[in-house]
Amino acid sequence: MNRKKLELPNGWKRGKLGSICNLQAGKFVAASDISKTKKVSFYPCYGANGLRGYVKKNSHNGIFPLIGRQGALCGNIKKVKGKFFATEHAVVATPKLNTEVNWLYFQLIFADLNKYATGVAQPGLSVKNIKEVFISIPPFSEQKAIANLLSTWDEAIDKIERLIQAKEKILQHTAKCLLFGHKKINNQKVSLLDSTFFKYPCDWKLIKIAMIAKEISQRSEHADLTVLSCSKYDGFVDSLAYFGKQVFSNDTSNYKVIKKGQFGYPSNHIEEGSIGLLSHCEKGIVSPIYVVFDVNKEKVCPEYLFKLLKTNIFQHIFKVTTSASVDRRGSLRWKDFSKIKIPLPPLDEQHQIAETLNIVQKEINLLKQLSEKYKLQKRGLMQKLLTGEWRVRC
Repeated sequence: MNRKKLELPNGWKRGKLGSICNLQAGKFVAASDISKTKKVSFYPCYGANGLRGYVKKNSHNGIFPLIGRQGALCGNIKKVKGKFFATEHAVVATPKLNTEVNWLYFQLIFADLNKYATGVAQPGLSVKNIKEVFISIPPFSEQKAIANLLSTWDEAIDKIERLIQAKEKILQHTAKCLLFGHKKINNQKVSLLDSTFFKYPCDWKLIKIAMIAKEISQRSEHADLTVLSCSKYDGFVDSLAYFGKQVFSNDTSNYKVIKKGQFGYPSNHIEEGSIGLLSHCEKGIVSPIYVVFDVNKEKVCPEYLFKLLKTNIFQHIFKVTTSASVDRRGSLRWKDFSKIKIPLPPLDEQHQIAETLNIVQKEINLLKQLSEKYKLQKRGLMQKLLTGEWRVRC
């Protein structure tokens, strides 16, 4: 972000960060002292990336000042009731007199203190360095007004994020019910049959993947095809853009071609849920460790199958099948993958299920877009308000 120097408004001043707050480095907390379960006798423990766990109150690793109205943690934690521990990877900023804590929180974010990190192997923040950082300081009343305004954006973002989480839980539950036939689109009641890992309706089929799909092993012929990777959450992505660096071989002549509408998964990571259906481009290439397959669209709806294979139940099935495979490299090849059985409703019902789940997913995607817009607006407001370019009535 371009932060040009502006003439400060009347009443504002330039000062060092150390002049408005006390900065204190965190202390080492042994892993054995950290519990993942919150208990009354435990304090929350924070590191550079947020909450790490809970530490016993009788631990001898220093306890830092209260957070919230009394202090602010340099990072993404804003309000915590009671005392807390901070690890050696965190810096605690406690506001001095006439410094509003919530304004300080936003100012710490705006200052982007990470650029002052030192060290090569494990860069970290030095209290000595960041206390010398200059910032624009408004009068206390204006600090409070700025913090109140920016907090409204935080509240709006928080509400949307909580709504997204709630809808994602609903989607997960709905998907499980529909994809395995425990609930019908038309609310028709049917009796369920048992299989090894799940129950399915008696009017559905239970078939091996090999009956509706075949492996594709076309090798790369064109060097200009985009190299794709399959992520656990995002499906197929442009590998170079996604990772920000080249993680694939310079020689892609042995890579496999995958076309739009085809499936693929890295044979050594499928148990993590890394399986994708190519939809965002017409053609790409993937590493030789990938298994690529196509489905008979007269028997199966690709989107239905994709959503089915992305469920936690099938993630477990992949893990169990990989463990039982004779492949000692921990891979799930087509030979074993194709033997996995899936529940298969009539084709028109498959399309109805996929369409119903897509509607809910589109609603979630719109909410995520709105959240990103609010975050962008907040960043713009911080740029204007925290530099004094825009003023707030006190």
